Amino acid sequence: MKIIPCFALHFIACTKTAISFHLRSSSLYTTNTAGRSPVRMSTSATSDSSIAVVPGRPSWQQTMLRIRNPEKSIKFYTDNFGMTLLDKFDFPKYSFTLYFLTTLPEGEEYNLKPGTQEAHEYLWSMDGVALELTYNYDPQQNYHPGNQERDGFGHIAFNVEDVYDATDRLLKAGIEFKKKPDEGRMKGLAFAYDPDGYWVEIVQRPSGIIKNYFNLSQTMIRVKDPKKSLAFYRSLGMKLVRERHYGDFSNYFLASSSSSIPETLDPGSEEANHLVKSMFHPILELTHNHGTEKDESFQHYNGNEEGRQGFGHIGFLVDDVYKACDAIRSHGYGFRKEPDGGSMKGLAFAYDPDGYSVEIIKRGGIDFGDLKVT
Repeated sequence: MKIIPCFALHFIACTKTAISFHLRSSSLYTTNTAGRSPVRMSTSATSDSSIAVVPGRPSWQQTMLRIRNPEKSIKFYTDNFGMTLLDKFDFPKYSFTLYFLTTLPEGEEYNLKPGTQEAHEYLWSMDGVALELTYNYDPQQNYHPGNQERDGFGHIAFNVEDVYDATDRLLKAGIEFKKKPDEGRMKGLAFAYDPDGYWVEIVQRPSGIIKNYFNLSQTMIRVKDPKKSLAFYRSLGMKLVRERHYGDFSNYFLASSSSSIPETLDPGSEEANHLVKSMFHPILELTHNHGTEKDESFQHYNGNEEGRQGFGHIGFLVDDVYKACDAIRSHGYGFRKEPDGGSMKGLAFAYDPDGYSVEIIKRGGIDFGDLKVT
């Protein structure tokens, strides 16, 4: 058995399924698969302003997925979705490499070489969210893309002005689809497969606001109890921008504090709906299937269980990891790795209410001990 040092535990863990459409979640729209209109109600009784935010200006900075072939995955996201490879971290001693990609504003040049100290400094101070792709040196390893029974991770998404045109482009590039825009009852949105089978939602945004053809727009995870999850992520500086409630499920969209969100915004309003679809930086979508909060035995798979590894974690930058973790500890959900646990000091992994791993990283970065490019 390969022994993995504790600081690397988040990188390497010690078929089409017929699923009702709300499990994939697409609450940016006016009806669900049964054609029902959303119900105006509120589960988010506690406002953003009443939640104590952990110290250190927390901001959502990454979503991590494990991949089999970095060449294929990087090409998929850069060539087809216009993402930029910002940085990489090589750990040959431990047999894995990390790649970080993001959507940069159209016309913005990025001249730093991935793997250099300069690229590291940019990554750990960026305003925005990166897609972290983790490659473990095992060509036989298959990863679990989610969306099976009790899976928590759902998908990532990109916004685009014309979903039909985008689908045509991707089809011509040889991309396979779970759902094309006119398939199923929900028209005008699509789900593509990435090289590892992760679902990539294609969502329409208003025209004339964002210059990029595509922009990374969301990460979706399923939650058992939205009241607990909303309180947890609000304490990490996120704001509830939009919420939609249907007969048997609800969706909540949160944005990091770095996004410009009116203090008086009603999350159930059409203004909120327009804002979510117009944002350049991604939102975190929480999907709640009604009734799970009442089942004490119910628990989602978090993506790190043996045999179901795929999605790994989301991560937040903070000014001081130790102070932030002292505040997070008060939630009572525990830690996968404390700041001083293992070999890598000053880096932590907290658990959220559903057991998802939440990485806490020092803004500006630390010395990770990777093999740097000169």
